Amino acid sequence: MTDLHLGDVAPDFTLRDQFGQDITLSSYRERKAVAIFFYPFAFSGVCTGELTGIRNRLDEFLTFDTEVLAISCDPTYAIRTFADQDGLNFPLLSDFWPHGEVADEYGVFDDSKGCPRRSSYIIDKAGTVTWAVHNAMPEGRDLDEHLRQLQAQV
Repeated sequence: MTDLHLGDVAPDFTLRDQFGQDITLSSYRERKAVAIFFYPFAFSGVCTGELTGIRNRLDEFLTFDTEVLAISCDPTYAIRTFADQDGLNFPLLSDFWPHGEVADEYGVFDDSKGCPRRSSYIIDKAGTVTWAVHNAMPEGRDLDEHLRQLQAQV
């Protein structure tokens, strides 16, 4: 587990998205900021609400030249069904195997539950962690704060 701080270079990773395509964090470097949302489980009520909220405001992230990545430890097939069912049109990444490795690198893997804790990061175009929040339950103001942070970086 990493003790990740603001100003640190974000741990790089390559994970498969809901379509089975590899997504690598460092591929966005110098091109886009990245908002990373760790969520515990596909199909759970809270996660569904949070991710559909992101979907509904995706254009605001894109306005700030930001890629949105959501990460869980669910298998690829589950996140594909989840994305299709709820019209989630941004990359959902599977940290299924090795189980929780990326969540652990970010210091958000909950060993007792086998899933990431609800956590979010903004990574700037240089690959640096510029904002982070860790929540037990999402609150509407968290998404507003993400958008304010992105606007401040542009």
